[in-house]
Amino acid sequence: MSFIFSRRRPERVGEALAESGRSGRVASGWADVYLASGARAVSSCGDFLAATALMLGLQQRGAGGFAVAAVLIAAAAPPVLLVRWTGRLADRADSRLLLVATGLAQAAVCVMLAFVSGPVAVIALVAVLAAGLAVTQPCLSALLPSMIRSEDLPRAMALSQTAGSVGMMLAPALGGLLMGRFGLRVPLLADAGSYLAIAAAGRLIRTRRGATPRGATPRPHRATADRVDVASVRSEPHQCHIDAADGGSAGRSGWTVRRDPLVRSAVLLVGAVVAAASLVNVAEVFFVRNTLHSTAGMYGLMESVWISASVAGGWWVARRRPSDAGLAVLLLGSLGLTCLGVALMASVPAVGWLAPVSVLGGLGNGGVNVAAGTLLGRRAPAALRGRAFAVFGAVVNGATVAGFLLAGVLLAVAPVRVTIAAAGLGGLAATAAFALPVLRATARERQATTRERRATTRERRATGRRAGAAAAGRPLQ
Repeated sequence: MSFIFSRRRPERVGEALAESGRSGRVASGWADVYLASGARAVSSCGDFLAATALMLGLQQRGAGGFAVAAVLIAAAAPPVLLVRWTGRLADRADSRLLLVATGLAQAAVCVMLAFVSGPVAVIALVAVLAAGLAVTQPCLSALLPSMIRSEDLPRAMALSQTAGSVGMMLAPALGGLLMGRFGLRVPLLADAGSYLAIAAAGRLIRTRRGATPRGATPRPHRATADRVDVASVRSEPHQCHIDAADGGSAGRSGWTVRRDPLVRSAVLLVGAVVAAASLVNVAEVFFVRNTLHSTAGMYGLMESVWISASVAGGWWVARRRPSDAGLAVLLLGSLGLTCLGVALMASVPAVGWLAPVSVLGGLGNGGVNVAAGTLLGRRAPAALRGRAFAVFGAVVNGATVAGFLLAGVLLAVAPVRVTIAAAGLGGLAATAAFALPVLRATARERQATTRERRATTRERRATGRRAGAAAAGRPLQ
């Protein structure tokens, strides 16, 4: 899908918002979306490149399974443990300062990581890197809904996911190549460069959240046609500060993930399914290499098939432009499709059959990513988006760690095929268990939307009648 820009482009996003405010619509800042997506692609590639090199490096140095598991947990635990602070930081601090400072700090930590060799030092530095990601990820995720109109959010989420997926597809092969030719140091230094891309994007992105730039003056505009309220637009040369909040329940005061039934049900559903389905992340390499007696190259190819299918699944959801209730239903169906693909994986007789199964699961996986991100971006108020995305990331990372630990236990006592079947069937069971709460919340949301539309229609009719009556009573000029 391509995006078409008008020939005349305002120099600042603030000017675009001002012009669109006068016309009753808020323009989307796709230039910022492209910058953020490009930074995510480079960062994802660097992170997965470094992860591939670290795993190979630990194995070459004779580190055991405990060290490998410790590195994985060190990478996943900080977003869970720091969620109380990172979300607030993403909401209250200037997003530009946050991205630039954290990106530079992560680059420095990655350079240090390239020059240490002990497992304890490696694990500690990986945890510090993950703490930085616990800050930048909710910050970037919260910025995205402020860059574009609510109706364009699914496409922006799909674009961001596509960029991340491209980086993930390139990383394993590039990491193995660099590791084999130069050793561990060069891939880690390349990862440091990817963090510099985050810092550069933070400096170049014009949309900002958090602290108000010095000397800025608010210029509010309102666009009721798209249910988007631009609470404040403060612009100065090469700077723009935007706080966009959607209408509906997202605009109510006192909003939290727990108090929004639709978001709460969706987050719990995703967490439960991730805890079950992430078993396959640990078991799949043993399944392909030992059970199906295939090559490492075929394992990498199946991973690429899954990721490619996830891109297609994300764009399919984005093109539908669903409502909030529709997003929840799509999320439910996408999770079921993903778990069905994992469950069918356990039954394949040869590695070639993994391709169609990976396409099935990948399509669902991509739909989950876009539907969940769009739902959270729409429903969370602008001032709380960082905390909302931090909570969601903490749930997903915590569920992933739980799945990794459970996979280790199951692989020790059960065959690999049984472990993969347990992952798929457990995910389907979790989807079925949470289907009723999600559908109930969806029904309530649709009823509330219908009541809101009827009330708006009645108010418009009453306003029209009053205006007509007032006009009829005036003397003709």
